[in-house]
Amino acid sequence: MAAPHPLDNPGHASLNGPHAHFAERRGRVARYPVDVSPWFALPDDAGPGDWADLAALAGPGGELALAAVDPALPPGWEPTFRVDGVQMTGEAVRGAHDEEAVRLGPADVPEMLDLVARTRPGPFLTHTLELGTYLGVRRGGALVAMAGERLRPPGWTEISAVCTDPAHRGQGLARRLVDAVAAGIRDRGEIPCLHGSASNTGAIRLYEQMGFTLRRHTVFQGARAPAALPHEVRTRTATG
Repeated sequence: MAAPHPLDNPGHASLNGPHAHFAERRGRVARYPVDVSPWFALPDDAGPGDWADLAALAGPGGELALAAVDPALPPGWEPTFRVDGVQMTGEAVRGAHDEEAVRLGPADVPEMLDLVARTRPGPFLTHTLELGTYLGVRRGGALVAMAGERLRPPGWTEISAVCTDPAHRGQGLARRLVDAVAAGIRDRGEIPCLHGSASNTGAIRLYEQMGFTLRRHTVFQGARAPAALPHEVRTRTATG
């Protein structure tokens, strides 16, 4: 049997690969710290015990998000969101460094959070910056566009948080920043990939023009854990 592709379950591959140092674990499941990323990771063959451990990581009634996987939720779990998405890969994308693109750091986080709040490219939290390189473009001193790195399955890096202030759209800034981030990924010997909403046809068309190709249609989903810990967790906790 062929080994699973790292992008088939990118959150799990990341937290058990290059992002293992971020992982908060219980049994075979893992999560990113709550101020870094909302993504949790389940193994491909998750069973009742794994879901019980996931509930323990989330906490009673806690919410979680699963990236590009679509497992059936067990009884007691409540779906909170579901977004049809696409997964695209950039084997043919070489990228290009950009002199105007500046590396963003901790001091830039308040502006990054403000830009994300106005443009809603996807989850970006107070410490998401730690996942990888984030580049931005400033105009008149203000941050007007950015893009960066999120999930890192072995051999791959996901480009994420691609956003541009509405007043500065139509200037090609998103394309330039994606190219610049992709160049940094290529410099490490990795391949860029990305995810997007299946309904965002404009962004998909842009990425296709840049050389990204559709690998598969996928799903991003959220769920709320049961309000009480599952029996498996109570039993293990009581027995040590």
